[in-house]
Amino acid sequence: MQCKIAIDIGGTFTDFIILSSEGEISTIKVLTNPKDPGKVIKEAIISLNCNISEIVHATTLATNTLLGQENLEIPKTALLTTNGFRDVIEIGRQNRPRLYDLYFEKPRQLVPRSLRFEVHERVNANGDIIKEVEEDEIENVAKKLLDEGVVSVAVSYLHSYLNPQNELITESILNKYFKYISISSRIASEPREYERTSTTVVNAVLMPIVSSYLENLRSSLPTSNFYIMSSSGGLIDVSEASEKPVQLIESGPAAGVIASASFLPNENLISFDMGGTTAKAGVIINGNFEITTEYEVGGEAHHGRIVKGSGYPIRFPFVDLAEVSAGGGTIIWRDEANALRVGPISAGADPGPICYGRGGNKPTIADANLILGKLGTELIGGNLKLDKESAIKGMSKLGDPYEVSKDALDLINLEMARAIRLVTVERGLDPSSFSLITFGGAGPQHAVYLAEEIGIRRVIIPPHPGLFSALGLLLADWRFEARKSYPKDLENEFKELERRLHERLKSSVDYYIRLADVRYEGQGWELTIPVNDVREIRKVFEEKHLATYGFTMRDREIEVVTIRVFAVKKRPMPKIKVTYGNYDKPKEVRKVMIDDDWVDVNVYVREKLPKGFKIKGPAIIEEYSSTTVVKDGWNGIVEDSITLVRE
Repeated sequence: MQCKIAIDIGGTFTDFIILSSEGEISTIKVLTNPKDPGKVIKEAIISLNCNISEIVHATTLATNTLLGQENLEIPKTALLTTNGFRDVIEIGRQNRPRLYDLYFEKPRQLVPRSLRFEVHERVNANGDIIKEVEEDEIENVAKKLLDEGVVSVAVSYLHSYLNPQNELITESILNKYFKYISISSRIASEPREYERTSTTVVNAVLMPIVSSYLENLRSSLPTSNFYIMSSSGGLIDVSEASEKPVQLIESGPAAGVIASASFLPNENLISFDMGGTTAKAGVIINGNFEITTEYEVGGEAHHGRIVKGSGYPIRFPFVDLAEVSAGGGTIIWRDEANALRVGPISAGADPGPICYGRGGNKPTIADANLILGKLGTELIGGNLKLDKESAIKGMSKLGDPYEVSKDALDLINLEMARAIRLVTVERGLDPSSFSLITFGGAGPQHAVYLAEEIGIRRVIIPPHPGLFSALGLLLADWRFEARKSYPKDLENEFKELERRLHERLKSSVDYYIRLADVRYEGQGWELTIPVNDVREIRKVFEEKHLATYGFTMRDREIEVVTIRVFAVKKRPMPKIKVTYGNYDKPKEVRKVMIDDDWVDVNVYVREKLPKGFKIKGPAIIEEYSSTTVVKDGWNGIVEDSITLVRE
């Protein structure tokens, strides 16, 4: 029997979806091995009894490298830049994330000053070469880098997005000495030298680690059809991922949005993914998801907003998500004023929550749900036993375990609701006009509470919610990107980007997606808009500007700063069978705290429920990968997904 496999490595669990050629799904969910994430993949594949035709993969390796995970040492990286711009990467934008914090420290420099070299070359703001790069100078620098033990080199020259010639010459010389080279005109071909240089440096740092990880993993796989999810929501091949690993930073969260958009096409959805470490919210309008080109990796987040200046800026397309430190493993604690707090630290997979029995001694959200009866004493089909007594004992250190658990869940729900408002209300969207599709191992436990908090009346629990992001990998298309800054002839230059992508893919392209970064003249930052007709750019831009900022400037000209094109090659949509049972009786009645009261609640097993089974809250629905809590006042029906509607 042939099968396809999707693998999503998260901060707490690693998820496997095995899809047979007949459309039948089987699943594996195991704790992530932070020290050797590839080990669990190899072990799982060995255990499978099928002929594997394709493997698709999402990984947190890129993020973990920049966060300084144990056993992931950052390779020695150098930077070549234009004479006079050696310290741009360190000066940055002079942002202070915490204005009055005298002890704030910027993120550590990925390239120390001793490994940043100035090159006597210059391209002006029109793209004209004022001074050509001298080959002898690059040769001398390359030899110094070898003596320093440098592994990877980043090259970022001024205005190279307009004319990359000097960078290309530099790359051709460095190729004689180094395997890993990142040039900014290929990695982030757009203006703003700090962000472009930062993106190139991050890419250079990740190249040796990600490429060796992917090559080692591919060599152990039983198929050559091995693809990686990018942060922009499409699959790429191993060579593209190895050359531009910067685009893998949010690969896992992007897969969840793709799964939502594919599973319920042409609907307006809020995609909400709550796992063991974080919660992510995104918006899908008529089956289309938003793309942003700004991101800071390794930085801080405040209620879902990236704190500018706290991490490493990245200029690359990402699925637009708000992310908060809220997951099943989020630690509950008290501050110096004895106020109850949740997060941002997570217990992760090792040691995990107290109830996992793996040595954790700090109470978490999973412990709180278990104490209040919202979780049973077994997870993952009985493969993970939960210790309720230890959870109560650990929570008691913070006060009455039941009161603390209830208050902690209220706090975490409020934090996650803020993330949802960030991608809706602050984007000019009314969340009450959307349905909430929620997944991740912990998402369905909190779904109806979040819906009530933000005024949503319809909640969707998809099949296999705890592995839904992995399922999204099987539903994603191939997607490759190209861009050009300061275009002179929009239509022709869009076509030129499409031609370049077609040649690069060496195969037919099903369709192209055109985007443009646009601003009013004099503005410092742009909005990214879709471009269906170049004659409609101003109209579309002003509609988005009004929705985002509440005003337009009709008397001011607009400026198209960067255009970008995605070439999309569709993959055959797999047939997915959703199986049903024929048993409509609860497996047990459990005491559960719903709001402020302990009530007797029917507990059902989702895999056993018949199609069309009607659910009346309060109820608990357990399944292999997740648990759904249905409050009083909510009714639902079991179909391909469980749809819950507020009375």
